[in-house]
Amino acid sequence: MKKIVWILLSMLITLWATETKPHKDKRIVSHVVDTQKSTLKFYLKDDNGSIFKTFGNLNSYLKERNQELLFAMNGGMYMENSMPLGLYVENGKVIRKTNRVKKAYGNFYMQPNGVFFITEKGNAYIKPTTKFHFKKYVKFATQSGPMLLINGKFHPKFRKGSKNVHIRNGVGVLPSGKLLFAISTELINFYDFAEYFKKNGCKNALYFDGFVSKMYLPPKHDYFGYSSFGVMIAETKNKK
Repeated sequence: MKKIVWILLSMLITLWATETKPHKDKRIVSHVVDTQKSTLKFYLKDDNGSIFKTFGNLNSYLKERNQELLFAMNGGMYMENSMPLGLYVENGKVIRKTNRVKKAYGNFYMQPNGVFFITEKGNAYIKPTTKFHFKKYVKFATQSGPMLLINGKFHPKFRKGSKNVHIRNGVGVLPSGKLLFAISTELINFYDFAEYFKKNGCKNALYFDGFVSKMYLPPKHDYFGYSSFGVMIAETKNKK
């Protein structure tokens, strides 16, 4: 019995250490969101059916509803009309169905790609697309690719030292269930970007996009400059 208690205590200490002393990389800016305590939602269109496209437009929309934008990031690849390239679920409604094309040009189709989703209870998950099946309890979901980490392992096509470098952003699930959002501030390859999530304890992580990617995280990254997105993921709070 004492041995079991000691093992559990050791696991808790390890978890605490991982999340209070996160691995840092000077090339990457990150933000942790606790979906059980914070308001995190996905956004695509305003009440008139117009796609937000920019953090500035989203911020104005939220201000009118007495909400403060704390953090925002583009959340997946999109087509020329700014609609998501893959699955998109908002407030439990399927806006676009899962993209099951396996062979085509682009990072999105680097198999396995994956789905990042949040349930009605606020639990967050990342799964390869082949393992994801829509259920009524899924409140938000976005499909992108490639997967960065799959059950603790690097995507099979990533290579250490690769010269394929770009600005990259993505999300991973921490051991506690919290979310680790990250974006590189300089050019980085897939392997190094995925390694950042792995060193922070993530078992599963998903790539969102490349050179168009931006993060809004004041005061250091209060970016409202023009950069057109499709889906955006944002953390907010009600103004007093």
